[in-house]
Amino acid sequence: MKLLISRFIAILILVFPGLIAMKGFLMMKDDIFDYISMHGDDSVVPHFAWLHFGGGLLLFAAGMTFLGGWILARDRKKNYVGPRFKEKQKAKQAGTQEPIS
Repeated sequence: MKLLISRFIAILILVFPGLIAMKGFLMMKDDIFDYISMHGDDSVVPHFAWLHFGGGLLLFAAGMTFLGGWILARDRKKNYVGPRFKEKQKAKQAGTQEPIS
């Protein structure tokens, strides 16, 4: 039962950033559609909702960054990534010396 609960929590941790990214994408899409559709109506002056679009961009970037980082960390742990994305080797400590052969 404990394994089931922990897996459910892990799924929720991945679903919430996905929903946040989806909401941000929809906010940006709606702003672009509204701006383009205003050009067909002669009774209004077209204006772009920059604040709403920026909020959507922020939500989208935050959600996708979390999901991308999670996938990269998982792939690094399973050694699925190419050499470009592998973690850098830590420099040897200054106090330790290797024996000279």
